Amino acid sequence: MEAEGGGGTLSELYSSSKRLLLRTRDALERLERLEYSASSSSSSNAVIPGASDDQSTAIRRDINQIQSLCADMDRHWRSIAAKSQRDLWKRKVEQVSEEAESLRASLDRYLSRHQKQIQEAQERAELLGRANGDSHILRIFDEEAQASESVRRSSQLLEDTFATGVAILSKYSEQREHLKRAQRKALDVLNNLGLSNSLLRLIERRNRVDKWIKYAGMAFTAVIIFFFWRWTR
Repeated sequence: MEAEGGGGTLSELYSSSKRLLLRTRDALERLERLEYSASSSSSSNAVIPGASDDQSTAIRRDINQIQSLCADMDRHWRSIAAKSQRDLWKRKVEQVSEEAESLRASLDRYLSRHQKQIQEAQERAELLGRANGDSHILRIFDEEAQASESVRRSSQLLEDTFATGVAILSKYSEQREHLKRAQRKALDVLNNLGLSNSLLRLIERRNRVDKWIKYAGMAFTAVIIFFFWRWTR
């Protein structure tokens, strides 16, 4: 009653997702405690742009991994023959997926509050710079905030681009399997009808063109990922 896949059995995938949930929840709680400590501080430098970007990026990466495991488990539990076991695993996978969505929502709320705090601190720094007739503090703050935001956007864009590339290649692989089955059926029909070899060669030439298109798509996706990786370094 255990479905197996490339990533292991259904039980192994479930155990991995639960461990990731615990780690992600703990990391998010530490991030929120840090936010509370910073907001309770009387120092004007309590909010530092980019201080928690690495932590929030790691948390989002873990949430994405959990949702990926849920997708694998969702595919595996459907292959279980016994209905009672199938229903049990369905509920387990749905519970993990709901917890992952809840963590993502909490992270989004934290990032929204954090961005608001940065904006408020920036406004305070601007007022201070105007009062002192010196905008040096404001310029430093702006540069740090802009650099932090640029890195965060670049990292998120790279992850989205990679996920899009994987989805495109996966979809193309499925379409290619359909085309191969259709081609085999067409060849069987041609053989039964006794058509000329020139028509068969034309079909083979089309198959080579399809392979070229596949490799070109993979190369294009790899080039995009490489340039985004170099850009974010």
